[in-house]
Amino acid sequence: MESTANPLVMPLSNPDPGQTTITADALVGSVLAMQANYYQVRLDNTQLPTQQLLCTCRARLKKLGQRVMVGDRVLLEEADWADQRGVISQVLLRQSKLERPPVANADQILLVFALAQPAIEPYQLSRFLIKAESTGLNVLVCLSKADLVSQEEHHHWCDRLQTWGYRALPISSRNTNGLDSLEQALANQMTVVSGPSGVGKSSLINRLIPQAQLRVAAVSGKLERGRHTTRHVELFELPNGGLIADTPGFNQPELDCDPIALALCFPEIRQRLATGSCQFNDCSHRDEPGCVVRGNWERYSDYLACLEEALTRQQLQSASRSAETVLKLKTKRRGQAQYEPKLAMKKYRRTSRRSEHQTLSQELEGLSLDEAD
Repeated sequence: MESTANPLVMPLSNPDPGQTTITADALVGSVLAMQANYYQVRLDNTQLPTQQLLCTCRARLKKLGQRVMVGDRVLLEEADWADQRGVISQVLLRQSKLERPPVANADQILLVFALAQPAIEPYQLSRFLIKAESTGLNVLVCLSKADLVSQEEHHHWCDRLQTWGYRALPISSRNTNGLDSLEQALANQMTVVSGPSGVGKSSLINRLIPQAQLRVAAVSGKLERGRHTTRHVELFELPNGGLIADTPGFNQPELDCDPIALALCFPEIRQRLATGSCQFNDCSHRDEPGCVVRGNWERYSDYLACLEEALTRQQLQSASRSAETVLKLKTKRRGQAQYEPKLAMKKYRRTSRRSEHQTLSQELEGLSLDEAD
């Protein structure tokens, strides 16, 4: 099945509405890494004394609430070439923005899952795919540790993912099989690498970029669960052009799609809606008559489970907003939070002495005018 384009679009705005045209002599660069309040910025101009500067951020940006992210295009000032230092003065317009992992201007997501150690869990893979699709970016699927399973297992998962709407690339970081095809897919793109812990993301980047030298760890023997080795987001330059971002792994991504947008995160649903239409415009693709989505396809049960989760989250958020209108959150002893009823405005408020004096003065002035008449 051919994958149809994901219509989800992330609304982005310029972080600095007052941004002006970039002059020819302006210092422009990309944020490759950040730690605490320092940012490693790669400069665009290759004729400068150094290609990277360790930068801080203008206090003005922090006051305006402008957050500098890995992948941001930034303007620099006060370059100190001797100490290789600089100051970020402005964040340029972002083409895309991810909150988790926090990366700006990414073009695509490379979702890495291992064929073995740990073995693929279909529902976990499905949730990662939904989360990746919700960003609106192009999604690539890479199946690592291909040397640990048979060719039949390769074909099984490649065919299975094709029915889901994805082309999978089996690779092996040990014998470099499949790396050529992957390098072509990554060339001249900013790619965010994501996936569970222990699937070989760091090992893959070490193969693609030997100078990266990322730390790797063995998978737990008892639980067959990966150990976290990446602690922060960092961009690395690919030899053939492009950037790749290593991100911390996690085993169960949080889905924050609203119920309507959730359906668009499934290529199977997009394919069905492209060739037909449901009877109702607000169809949730569950029990409605005339639904073109409901049917016997593998991930339909995953969609229903995620839809229930999205509806429950929506109800809780609605209840929370309603509670906030009549309740106030107070922190009790030992940090325990508790909602209490809000008092009606001005109903239980004591009149200030100043207001009492003003009222009394006005009444006296009125009596004086009456007596004068």
